[in-house]
Amino acid sequence: MRRISSRWTFFYKFIFPLIWFGFIIVFLIVAVVVPTRSGQALPIPALIVPIIMGVIGYSLMKKMIFNLADEVWDDGNALVVKKSGQEEHIALSDIKNVNYSTMTSPPRVVLSLRRPSVFGDQVAFCAPIRFIPFSTSPLIDDLIERIDAARQKRA
Repeated sequence: MRRISSRWTFFYKFIFPLIWFGFIIVFLIVAVVVPTRSGQALPIPALIVPIIMGVIGYSLMKKMIFNLADEVWDDGNALVVKKSGQEEHIALSDIKNVNYSTMTSPPRVVLSLRRPSVFGDQVAFCAPIRFIPFSTSPLIDDLIERIDAARQKRA
């Protein structure tokens, strides 16, 4: 078996949100403590902007990052998907569509399934990071070709 998901998934799912929300919390603390120590009024924009950043950041992370599978392994005629301690084997012929976005950060692959799995009717994972920006991954291109061949055999 070979891994086709990025090794950076843990960073994107856990470390980056900690850094993002940690920065917002530090900014809020500074925005409250500094003016109160010097006897000034609290600057309202300095309180509103971080809250808006937190809400927008959370909604984007929920849609784009938190739903990523932890690991995806290629097992020949099937994919082994691991997420939150659960594991599912998905046959290539059970994948009806592959959406591969290289223009997002992290690059995402979304597999639409014919039958819902433990993870639902779609499985998303982070594609391997490429050094050349906006280029496709040869692993994912090969996967798309093999999924198409498996679908044609099924039909």
